[in-house]
Amino acid sequence: MIGRTLLILFITCCVCASAANAQQTEPSPREPFKTGAEVYQAACQACHGPDGRGNPQSIVGFDKPLPDFTDCLFATVEAAEGWEAVVHEGGPVRALDRHMPAFGGALSEDEIRMVVSHVRTFCANQKAYPQGDLNFPRPLITEKAFPENESLLTTSFLTGPSKAMTNAVLHEKRFGARTMMEFNVPFETQQTNTGTWNYGLGDVAVAVKRDLAHSVERGSIFSVIEEVGLPTGKEAQGLGSGVTTFETSFAYGQRLPGFSFLQFHGGIAFPTNTDIVPRESFWRTALGKTLTQGGYNRTWIPMVELVAAREVETGAKSEWDIVPQVQVSLSKRRHVLVSGGVQIPVNEREGRHPQVLTYLLWDWYEGGLLDGWK
Repeated sequence: MIGRTLLILFITCCVCASAANAQQTEPSPREPFKTGAEVYQAACQACHGPDGRGNPQSIVGFDKPLPDFTDCLFATVEAAEGWEAVVHEGGPVRALDRHMPAFGGALSEDEIRMVVSHVRTFCANQKAYPQGDLNFPRPLITEKAFPENESLLTTSFLTGPSKAMTNAVLHEKRFGARTMMEFNVPFETQQTNTGTWNYGLGDVAVAVKRDLAHSVERGSIFSVIEEVGLPTGKEAQGLGSGVTTFETSFAYGQRLPGFSFLQFHGGIAFPTNTDIVPRESFWRTALGKTLTQGGYNRTWIPMVELVAAREVETGAKSEWDIVPQVQVSLSKRRHVLVSGGVQIPVNEREGRHPQVLTYLLWDWYEGGLLDGWK
């Protein structure tokens, strides 16, 4: 996903080139740059300044806002691949400003990687922030470890004799380097035994996620999550549990070779009244691979999840489900995505039926919902 981080990443280098021609001229043929700092000084410093804060309008000669690369969230939130794509192909590859030229013909792949890494060093506290390379694609059920700025509309439809549908609005807001809050507001529709339908607000949930450890070198991230579910739904109509539930869990993500990834989410739910809702433990695993259309364009991400849950007190068997799915990016900026799949029971199938699951995801930190499409 590419965000506003890329909107003005090197966006004015082409415009500045004519104003700072003496600084930009390269010998032909030239010796390869040895460091990212050398690339930055030759190609970008005239506009973005030696400290990464951007030179004033009186120097650059235009009023386009320049980024502050010392802003750690700005500099770390996106994956290096996105920055490199815009440097290599130019702004239009991500529906960004057309002043951003393509440097793929002027800089080598290694030089582009070096200068992107160098730009990140303007953040003085870079290691405290999980980098966007650890922001793996979102599965339908398994919680991600990466703290996000996203909004989602999710839908689940239960098949079988008694049908039910849940639409939920999720809003995620990141605070500081490692912390995120999530608000989940569901709207339930339940079919009764008589064939009529009940619908209304379900149980609202509020969660806090905290990244405890991450490593770009190892490609891993680990977070803990605390959630409270409030009994806001009408239990008598089948629209809520009727009790407050506290949930403690952890999430782990791991980069694998070949643009693949593994994610795990496990925990336990503690209802305040176990006579109504038993305690339940759960564990979920997602495995996927990112496929990119045309090198830098739309992504297709097939995933499969294996999810399980077990009631703690009753000693009942664990219920296992498999969830094949695919996520597709819709916008050129990859900040609007859609995913769909089916949750299929593996065991205890007599009383359980498949569910159709979907979501529409908007990474609002990356730009407006209507931005970045062409």
